[in-house]
Amino acid sequence: MRYFFKLAYNGENYFGWQIQSRHVSLQETLTKAVSLLLKEDVTIVGAGRTDTGVHAKDFYAHFDTSFIFTETNKPDFIYRLNSFLPHDIVVYDILNVDENAHARFDALSRTYRYYVTTRKNPFTKPFTHRLFYSPNVEQMNICCKKMMNYVDFTSFSKVHTHTYTNNCHITQALWMSDETDLLIFEITADRFLRNMVRAIVGTLLEAGRGRISVEDFCTIIEQKDRRKAGISVPANALFLEKIVYPENIWRSL
Repeated sequence: MRYFFKLAYNGENYFGWQIQSRHVSLQETLTKAVSLLLKEDVTIVGAGRTDTGVHAKDFYAHFDTSFIFTETNKPDFIYRLNSFLPHDIVVYDILNVDENAHARFDALSRTYRYYVTTRKNPFTKPFTHRLFYSPNVEQMNICCKKMMNYVDFTSFSKVHTHTYTNNCHITQALWMSDETDLLIFEITADRFLRNMVRAIVGTLLEAGRGRISVEDFCTIIEQKDRRKAGISVPANALFLEKIVYPENIWRSL
């Protein structure tokens, strides 16, 4: 049987989702706990490869098992699994899906948020990026709208990633502000390249600071050269906020 985990995690103590030979990953940590409880070797496939230090409020991963989950035994298993997992990973639910459902390839869209603050705040520091200036939000949002005219985002991709394409279809990108000092960048697309959101934010902040124009921002995208874009902002302020799947992917237990 194939199931989806619905989970969340604080990525601060992990070298991303993907299993690595020399570093602790989220995939490895979850796999060990699940295999131990099910008493069988389990392979867990995540919805994407979040980078080192990136967090997820809404994440899915699929796995196959001979164990049959029911509405009766599921709550107890989730409770025991969360007891085994470190404090920075939580499983919210186990969902029944078609045997061919895939956590990564069946996702319709993903939404990320990046949190920026312009004021020192000891309570938000672990999850925000501190700026020592106030960026021009209107200018950055003009750049966001221009981004919708493009599909190739090589300029914002980590190099040598061996992806089959650097094309991504962005359906939303904007900066929002609340009544405090917090600025939130939100972006939705069908897929994202490695380091893409952090590179976009770094480049948009250059525009917000007046160091590049809207025309410069467009030229950077068109050049398809990572060296032309801005720096990658720190990972600690980046959250995977939401993943959307087709409604017909879910089944009843």
